[in-house]
Formats: sequence, structure tokens, C-alpha cells
Amino acid sequence: MKKCDVAIAGGGVIGGSIAFELARAGLRVSVFDRQKPGQEASWASAGIISPAPENPRMIATVELAKRSAALYPEFVALVEEISGQSTGFRRKGTLEALFSHTKVELSTIIALHHGLGLKAEPLRAEDAREVEPALSDEVEAAVLRPDEASIDNRALTSAVLEAAQRSGAEIFPGSGVKAIWREGARCRGLALQNEKVEAKWTIIAAGCFSGMIEGISAYAPVRPAKGQMAALRADELKMERVLWSEKVYLVPRNDGRILAGATVEYVGFDKRVTAGGIEKILAAAIELAPGLKDARIEETWAGLRPDSADHLPILGPTDLEGLLMATGHFRSGILLTPITARLIREWVTELKVSLDWDRFSPLRFYALTVDNQYCR
Repeated sequence: MKKCDVAIAGGGVIGGSIAFELARAGLRVSVFDRQKPGQEASWASAGIISPAPENPRMIATVELAKRSAALYPEFVALVEEISGQSTGFRRKGTLEALFSHTKVELSTIIALHHGLGLKAEPLRAEDAREVEPALSDEVEAAVLRPDEASIDNRALTSAVLEAAQRSGAEIFPGSGVKAIWREGARCRGLALQNEKVEAKWTIIAAGCFSGMIEGISAYAPVRPAKGQMAALRADELKMERVLWSEKVYLVPRNDGRILAGATVEYVGFDKRVTAGGIEKILAAAIELAPGLKDARIEETWAGLRPDSADHLPILGPTDLEGLLMATGHFRSGILLTPITARLIREWVTELKVSLDWDRFSPLRFYALTVDNQYCR
């Protein structure tokens, strides 16, 4: 039987970053993943680092996201130094384009951002195209968010896992977690397929697979939200910033590719790329940046985001001693990576956190589950 201070279920960028923080704090950390770590949502993301809410229900995460975005430069520098790997971090800002069909007015968007403490500058169409010449002539106005960034999520995940191991964490690929090991009101660790892992602290960071771990569904009712994406290359097209519209986002990479995404589909664990999904992405991408009509399609893929019942992250301790959740990040997993790792490390080492995370407590679902069972 394996023994450690902290056992983590899930070896994506969230689990890896938590392991990195805790190992650097001097704890013996073990990470368990059912396959090669970092191959699910962490691999499939676009790597956008934007605290701006995509819709009204995401306003609840803005303070968490702002703190995480502020941590990124220091976090990336440390990960790159320890791992010896680049993460493709780009602090170029974001440009949100508004068309005639855009449902929200420019003044409303600016007022919302300023009210949330986010930097946002209104741009006339001609000024927006001067900043980003790739923009369509049909764009009527834009919002410049200068402090936002992007990162190569695949490079980041690889670097985080390497940094965690160099800091002392052990990572066990091909070690699927079957259940939590519970004795009374305490979680003693994890149950793998053929052995148990004893740990003072157990952390569930298995993305959309978290709810499949026996004993977890009441705390983490997550389901997969499929997102299809495409990587394009247009040698003559210059694009520096992340570009947004109501229908698509475009993310330039340091290697010259432009990522276009992404759909949101609730089709279970199906990761197939479909003609309809890619058609939708490409049509919106060409509407936003018409020069992409001649771009080469270099890669297409789909990933499964972990979406919670209320679309908000699931973070913090449960009513079982020693059991913590770090899942349900939905479309913000990369964005919320540094703050998630920081808060979990603070709780494990100090039993307190530097930011109020009660809104994201896993107990918000557990109470509903118990009430429903009682009513039946």
C-alpha cells in the first residue's frame, strides 16, 4: 500500500499545479491518472487568460479569475525555471469585436467591465482594425482588454507536470482511481483498481471524470461539455491578440498557428470531431477575420470540459475530514489554475485561505442531494 501526505486524483493541469505547490511546501505528494497525465481538458483547451465574464452567470467567478490572472506571470516564471520548459505565455491583450447582430451594446459591455474592476477600452471600428488589421470590415466597434493574456495549454501542462516531479511529487500514469477510501467521517485516501493509497489529504481534480469516482458524485456533480476546435495557419495573416466575437474566439500562438473554437455540446463522453461542429467554427472564424478563408487546417480536435450543475467551480473541503475538491472549472480551467493551486495549498498547510471561496464549496451540492433523498 502506498502512503503519502497528499493523494491527488487527476493529472491534468489543475492536479499537476496543486501537486507542484504542495511539493514545494515540503509535502509528499502522489498524483494518480487513469492514462498519461494531461491528455484531457488540459490538452484540448485554447489557453485564454481572461477574467471577463462570458455571460451573466460567470460574474460570480470574476474575483477568483482576477486573482488567478494576476498570479500568472509569477506562476509561469517559476514553472518555466524549475521545469526548463517554455509555456508560450503571451501578454498581448484581447479584442472583442461587435457586429450589427451582436446582442449587447458597446456601452453596456464597457460599463459592466468597469463595474467589475476590469480594464476595457471602447474602440471605433477603424481604430480596432488599425490595432488588428485581420478584423472584418463588418465589425462595427470593439472592446480592447489590454491586460489579458494567453498561454499554450499543452506546453503549460507538460511544464507543470515536469516542475511538480522535479519538486518531489510522484506521478503515476495508468493508475485509475476507483473510489475514495472512507472510514466513518474521514477520508483515508484513494482506492485504485488493485490497491489503496493512504494519505492525510485527498484531493479530487479529475475534471469531468471526478463524479465517476465512487463516493464523489454528491460533492462534484460534473458532466462533460464537449468543445470542438481547429488549428489554422495563414502565413500572410497578422494577428497579435486574442480575438473574440459572440460566435468564436481566435487565439494566435507563438508558432504561427491560430486556434479557433469552440463549441459547447452535451453529448456525454463523445470526443468525436464532427463536420457540423467544425463548419460552425470555421464560418464564425472567417466572419471575424476574413483572411482565414485561405488558411490551412492543420489540426482538429475535441475535448471534454468539466461542467458543474451551476457552471461554477467546485473548490474546497467537504464534510469528510481530509477530502477536498478541485474540479468543475468548465471553460476556465487554464485561467483558474494558479489560484486553485494556491488556495488548495493554503488550506492544506494553514487550514485557511486568502480569498473567500465559500461560493464554490462542494457542500452546496451535497446539501441538495441529502434534501432530495429525504424528500423521497
